[in-house]
Amino acid sequence: MASNRIKGSASQTAAAYFAAWRKGDVSAMARLVYRAPADFVVRHRQLSDELHVESIQLTPGQLRSTGEGAAEVPFAGVRELSEFGAWPFDSTLRLGVRDRAWKVLWAPETLHPLLKDGGTLELGEIDASAAELVTSEGDRIPNDSYADAYLDPLKPEFEQANHGWALVSKVPGQPDRQLMTRAPEANVERTTLSRSVQAAAARALDGVEDSTIIVIRPSTGEILALADRLMDNYSAVRDVFPPGSVFKVITAAALLKGGLDPAAPVQCPGSYQIPFHRLFVNDGEVDRGPVTFADAFAHSCNTTFVEQATTRLTAEELRRTADEWGFGRPIATGIGGTCGTVPGTDDLDMLAADAIGQGEVVATPLCMAALAAAVQNGTWRSPRLLSKEQVRRIDGVPHGDVVMDEGIVAALRDMMTAVVDYGTASDAGLPEGVSGKTGTAQVEGETSHAWFIGYRDDLAFCVFVRHGGSGRSAAVPVAARFLNGL
Repeated sequence: MASNRIKGSASQTAAAYFAAWRKGDVSAMARLVYRAPADFVVRHRQLSDELHVESIQLTPGQLRSTGEGAAEVPFAGVRELSEFGAWPFDSTLRLGVRDRAWKVLWAPETLHPLLKDGGTLELGEIDASAAELVTSEGDRIPNDSYADAYLDPLKPEFEQANHGWALVSKVPGQPDRQLMTRAPEANVERTTLSRSVQAAAARALDGVEDSTIIVIRPSTGEILALADRLMDNYSAVRDVFPPGSVFKVITAAALLKGGLDPAAPVQCPGSYQIPFHRLFVNDGEVDRGPVTFADAFAHSCNTTFVEQATTRLTAEELRRTADEWGFGRPIATGIGGTCGTVPGTDDLDMLAADAIGQGEVVATPLCMAALAAAVQNGTWRSPRLLSKEQVRRIDGVPHGDVVMDEGIVAALRDMMTAVVDYGTASDAGLPEGVSGKTGTAQVEGETSHAWFIGYRDDLAFCVFVRHGGSGRSAAVPVAARFLNGL
């Protein structure tokens, strides 16, 4: 009669089943089930994946007999869900003798009671409301701030990481039931924009078509204002333009590095011809005669800069200086961005044109604002619109801060102060304490671009008016309106 003996016991089979379940060994569980459904393994794994189950605890109760060759074990379970934490449930493991062995009589409700009668359990995302980007103070971005073109594309960056969760029970023929919910966190992300500075920048651009103003805090690199009214899809952060005479800040830095003193006497004739090369003229062919290098900078003498650059500098030295002041470094703002380029050249005429910001030199308004900030602070910093952590996440690791040569920085500050005191930006309504540099960049067959970069205390800026005319007539008044409106 040995062949009629029953293999094992109900308690042994139950213990083996719970042990395999705890370990997540679904194949071993299936071997203990009488006629396990073909999708037994898949159903267990899918439920764990669907609900983001991190672990399961199982606590069996007392085995009880429910008749000849039948038993059951009530048990308590706790699933740890990554979105909700501990989620307890109670169920029953039914057992019976089949083919002379104790087997688990499995049904979907063994996995969870709510899976009875074709029920399903699903984890659904609750969409957060659109991310709101706010100022550094936590206020709403001012209306008509001319910053939307940068802020709107940023919002999805913060929506992805921010949704809530609902655990839903679905039973055919019954309304869905939410078992647990975790509401999305308030979807607010602070930018570096300052409410008052952004408002003043935007109002300074009202009525000025095709213009932009970028304001940076030199001590941190934070972008305090980014008001952009450039037309034809141009971007103040990504698109490059000839910088005209604002580039003389970099040419001056290269000449100072080469040993030219701000007090050194130089010539500022109305026109200057590079020997055997092309002729360059000052704006209006103004002849200032002998002046100091600082005065030539203040009055933006093209002829001085052409003569000094072509006799004292190589194209490589000019390019290297531009790279030191930001051109050679990646910019990581959180909204992308680039600086500009100073192509190498063997052509003396091209070197001369590059030295006064014409030629092949191009730069973004963002880069020129960062240049002004570096002069003010003595340290070049990658400008940023978001926290350092978010910038790293979106744009990658920004270039570290770079301390500039103290002697060159001190000389540039004095020269940029002279521009406002008695040079091309004097008597233009700028408040006390502003230092800067004007720029007018000629564009073949069109009106020139107008530039003005500068700083006052811990605030650096770049004003750019595309096809606006001269820096003094078009860009400086915008800067004056902005600074007086703070």
